[in-house]
Amino acid sequence: MRVLAAMSGGVDSAVAAARAVEAGHDVVGVHLALSTAPGTLRTGSRGCCSKEDAGDAKRAADVLGIPFYVWDFADRFKEDVIDDFVESYAAGETPNPCLRCNEKIKFAALADRAYALGFDAVATGHYARLEDGVLRRAVDADKDQSYVLAVLTEEQLSRAMFPVGDTPKDRIRAEAAERGLAVANKPDSHDICFIPSGDTRAFLGAKIGIRPGAVVDADTGEVLAQHEGVHGFTIGQRKGLGVQGPAADGQPRYVTAIEPETGTVRVGSAARLEVWTITADRAIWTSGQAPAGPVECVVQVRAHGGTARAVAEEVDGGIVVQLSEPLTGVAKGQAVVLYRPDVAGDIVIGSGTIAGTSSDRT
Repeated sequence: MRVLAAMSGGVDSAVAAARAVEAGHDVVGVHLALSTAPGTLRTGSRGCCSKEDAGDAKRAADVLGIPFYVWDFADRFKEDVIDDFVESYAAGETPNPCLRCNEKIKFAALADRAYALGFDAVATGHYARLEDGVLRRAVDADKDQSYVLAVLTEEQLSRAMFPVGDTPKDRIRAEAAERGLAVANKPDSHDICFIPSGDTRAFLGAKIGIRPGAVVDADTGEVLAQHEGVHGFTIGQRKGLGVQGPAADGQPRYVTAIEPETGTVRVGSAARLEVWTITADRAIWTSGQAPAGPVECVVQVRAHGGTARAVAEEVDGGIVVQLSEPLTGVAKGQAVVLYRPDVAGDIVIGSGTIAGTSSDRT
């Protein structure tokens, strides 16, 4: 089988490529150039797509004895990931750019070019498992990336390979060292890859500009502070609100609602964060078909967040999720991912983009 190995320059994708070679596949390595200014997108363990990363990927390919190329997807990445990220924050949402990158770049733009060139599959260093087309959590729960892969369709999954998902991260590093790969001890990338400074608020502020509004007490309507844009806030945020001290009862305040039309950010008690119902659009079912009627499941609403049991049902191309226990910090723009509620709870059923929430208990 001809396999295109997406090589980021990190240890996971290098070992994924090595395992594809070892399995007897005809492997070609490709590094994605996602920045028009690659020298600016890495600061230690932050960022990616730098010249350093491209060089590390090339050296790993040389050790493996496979052809290596750099493909330029910078314009597509800007349009489908960075611009989408900025627009979502401006609309009061909290998007996940890794999820969008997988959906639009790695398993759409990259995969489409790979298939046009005669490749049968795309291999990446994601921590997840694929078994007979079924997407599952990785063995290493701390590194599991099934959440950000749950936007992939049945067809996309049928042509994907995740060679490292069955192995703990420490073993992957040890294997890289055994194979003579120089990236064995390279630090993992953290935060958002195209914001190497880690200062998301400053990045968004430079893109969106000043859009003043008020921070308002959710209970009394009292104006507590002024702000320069709703892009500086997310649901559940506690710090950086610009208010003086806690509430009158001494309890901390949290962002409970964001209203981009008026620029209003509402803050209140932790109890106001509890969500019992989630509505989502853009439903994607990994089997290719929606469940016939309501389905019991376990849902996750953040890449590294907690889970809760629920009942979900497709409604008009979206998903309505009724939670059996409340979740907090549920933000529009994030994904709600549904897992099977069996003992392992690691099989992905589908996902949707969160469009609304309700604190009403049904």
